[in-house]
Amino acid sequence: MSKRFIETLYKSYGQSFIVDEILFESKTEHQHLIIFNNDQFGRVMALDGVIQTTEKDEFIYHEMLTHVPLFAHGEANRVLIIGGGDGGILREVLRHPEVQHVTMVEIDQAVVDMCKKYFPKHSDGAFDDPRVNLVIDDGVDFIINNKEKFDVIISDSTDPEGPGEVLFSSRFYQGCKNSLTDGGILATQNGVSFMQIEEVQTTYNRFEGLFKDRWFYAAPVPTYVGGIMTLAWGTDDISLRQKSVEQIRERFSQANMKTRYYTPELHVASFALPQYVIDALN
Repeated sequence: MSKRFIETLYKSYGQSFIVDEILFESKTEHQHLIIFNNDQFGRVMALDGVIQTTEKDEFIYHEMLTHVPLFAHGEANRVLIIGGGDGGILREVLRHPEVQHVTMVEIDQAVVDMCKKYFPKHSDGAFDDPRVNLVIDDGVDFIINNKEKFDVIISDSTDPEGPGEVLFSSRFYQGCKNSLTDGGILATQNGVSFMQIEEVQTTYNRFEGLFKDRWFYAAPVPTYVGGIMTLAWGTDDISLRQKSVEQIRERFSQANMKTRYYTPELHVASFALPQYVIDALN
């Protein structure tokens, strides 16, 4: 029998991966980290028993969590990333020519180090870009004490358990709101809505009173099993979510980038949510 990694995110349902080779396994200061090879998905990373990223499908998540808020904004000079230790979000943010500075706050230096070594294509040299300021710190502590302003904030957190739990709290969202420029956008990972609808409802309620426009958009990521992933959206500029395909297409063309999943058409369509999600929000 081949060794299998069995994900423990849900008590009565899940997925498993054949482990062809364990590349790294350790209990870091904050969490259990394992990186292994799998024939279908390439290199796979899990934290505390939950899949975080794979070589094969990472581009879907990273492109959608990044390009939707940045192309909607159009003039994001300063970006803050909370989490994202694998470097995928950072890689995509730096592809936008208007971005002048990126602060990235990751709680676990070991995640950054191991991903540089075992997932070099995720960051693709992004950590060496002079526009980047990498801060090893707790995301909530950073955002509460932060005095700078950012045009876009992206929270690339783990699920709301362990170190990632506080990144779904009201005080974290309030700190993000205080750190945004006028018309800035907060985009956050918000779980697989069919399996984790309570996360969607909780975030929606906590965004109330903080943002004039609070909503979600969706992307299907194969290894985030159970259906579409919902990505939270918060801003005071209600026009940003209403950008037309033509407007987004023009910005995309000017950026002169090639994507593997994201398109201007998908950008606009991703804000159309399934009825079960709309019912849950109501």
